[in-house]
Amino acid sequence: MKARVVSVCCLLTLLLFQATADEEEEDFTSILRDRSHIEETLRFATEEKAADYAAAVQRLRKIYHSSIKPMEQAYKYNELRQHEISDGEITSKPMVLFLGPWSVGKSSMINYLLGLSDSPYQLYTGAEPTTSEFTVITHGEKIRSVEGIVMAADSSRSFSPLEKFGQNFLEKLIGIEMPHKLLERVTFVDTPGIIENRKQQERGYPFNDVCQWFIDRADLIFVVFDPTKLDVGLELEMLFRQLKGRESQIRIILNKADNLATQDLMRVYGALFWSLAPLINVTEPPRVYVSSFWPYDYAADTSRELFKREEISLLEDLNQVIENRMENKIAFIRQHGIRVRIHGLLVDRYVQTFKEKMSFFSDPELVFKEIVDDPDKFYIFKSILAKTNVSKFDLPNRDAYRDFFGINAVAGFKPLSAQCSYIGGCLLEKIEKAITHELPALLSGINSGKQPGLSSCETTGCGEKPKNRYRKN
Repeated sequence: MKARVVSVCCLLTLLLFQATADEEEEDFTSILRDRSHIEETLRFATEEKAADYAAAVQRLRKIYHSSIKPMEQAYKYNELRQHEISDGEITSKPMVLFLGPWSVGKSSMINYLLGLSDSPYQLYTGAEPTTSEFTVITHGEKIRSVEGIVMAADSSRSFSPLEKFGQNFLEKLIGIEMPHKLLERVTFVDTPGIIENRKQQERGYPFNDVCQWFIDRADLIFVVFDPTKLDVGLELEMLFRQLKGRESQIRIILNKADNLATQDLMRVYGALFWSLAPLINVTEPPRVYVSSFWPYDYAADTSRELFKREEISLLEDLNQVIENRMENKIAFIRQHGIRVRIHGLLVDRYVQTFKEKMSFFSDPELVFKEIVDDPDKFYIFKSILAKTNVSKFDLPNRDAYRDFFGINAVAGFKPLSAQCSYIGGCLLEKIEKAITHELPALLSGINSGKQPGLSSCETTGCGEKPKNRYRKN
């Protein structure tokens, strides 16, 4: 009898425990936020014209290899700018970079956008500094992780240049591949949080240099802040110095905004701008988004509607970058071509001036030292401005050429007039044609909905002066 009573009690206890667990599960799921606006704003259901995009990428790749890269190699442009464009970079998806102090919600935001929260595949999050690696989240047929050494060895991934930062860094680089609609169109990069009391040397690799590499290639940069952690130290100041010139890609995110009352949030918003104003020296400050980017519902008695509208605005911003990815690539390659052309013209001018000043009794080293130490005396830069349609704002630093010719003898370069062949044509004419005709025509063809061909310029009208020669996004 006693055994039966005990068994009944155990059964009742089990049923009560199960009911409590079901109630807790219902309460848990009830506080999850609706995600339908993410799919609608980012247009997951929209089918893209993959064939048109692939044709445009191949055409862009062909223009770069045939018209821009030959001058790059002839005048060793990569040794001046340290930015070599690979095929992987041309064909890569737009990159969204997440930066900011530790534990501000960068990884949680990625989990929320990808719907990974509370799944076995979510990025690890916590109140303590959790992300110690650079994590690259890309699309793949199945969920798997890729070691940094493998990513650097695979030239098709566009991350092979990261090998120059050493093995210690590659051990802190990890890739995650997963099938996801959003990752078919964009790549996310999560970074280690900035810790103000940690010196860069303690990381074991050049942290700032690695950040600069990703910053230079990012299409959109989210700098995330926590309302309770607005202190700006030396590490954060260094980060914003690295972001100089990329203000149009920067978006400031004040995350976890529902942790504060409305009045306190206004004060924090003002304090954030006060702290960042000395670091962002531009007339038009970056856009600031105020919300809470994680899967759970907003806290009670907060500005729910405001946070929802801010979140949708951020998603529209992200979608705009995705939809303009081809235009941005063309604009980037064209800007790169302009820099390569200016470099070629300057090296040509240095070579010509050196030959003009040399005599039978001259010491070559002393003659060129005088030229490279005081280029204005020989009108090196002024002659480029006078004879070509180069803007003075696009000219590189004069001191950079002192270092450039310190490792590259001027006698090793041919003048531009000698860089011509019967079959390949002249380097200068080819790069100027790409900058003024081919790339703008490719951009114009995309904007008008035309499919660019690979074999001829009939579709894009390479021989015509396009109406939209350069669209800056």
